[in-house]
Amino acid sequence: MSRFTAEQVSELNDKLKTPEEVLQWGLENIHPKLALASSFGAEDVCIIHMLSKINPESRVFSLDTGRLNQETYDVMDEIRKKYNTKIEITFPDAGEVIEMVQTHGMNLFYESAENRKLCCGIRKVHPLNNMLGTLDGWITGLRSDQTQNRQTSTKIEIDEQHDGMIKLNPILDWTWDQTMSYIKENDIPYNKLIDQG
Repeated sequence: MSRFTAEQVSELNDKLKTPEEVLQWGLENIHPKLALASSFGAEDVCIIHMLSKINPESRVFSLDTGRLNQETYDVMDEIRKKYNTKIEITFPDAGEVIEMVQTHGMNLFYESAENRKLCCGIRKVHPLNNMLGTLDGWITGLRSDQTQNRQTSTKIEIDEQHDGMIKLNPILDWTWDQTMSYIKENDIPYNKLIDQG
């Protein structure tokens, strides 16, 4: 249950405008039970850069689904070295993965929407929920221009899907071009698959 009311969150959204202000507030009020959920996409590496300047002890976690590409591991290592960031890696339950693969095959997600949901549940949703269960707040790299659903989000939210914890979306109002410009201006390591389109 959130220790912040909807009214307080609304006031914070009116007051805190920049990503750095949102992150600063989160770190002052929720750290150390606040962490960035990072897939090491362009948005996430921008936030890691900001966090490293505000508080080098900021927490970052990532889900290793067992199906990540090498470029993701490469940027993860580059980020770890550049920012001296401890990255908390969480994994799916090995028993659940083994049972799923033995029953449905390695590429089950290509076969049906039901199998895709099963695979995402085991490899992503369960590990994410387990990690979030240890926190009071989380940070995302969501941008409102990515999907229709995200256009109603705010930079600071009470996340009802996760027991009313605080969810920070500091770069919600950024565009893709702003994100890539920030990466280049600050010489931030990023996933090289982005260059391949």
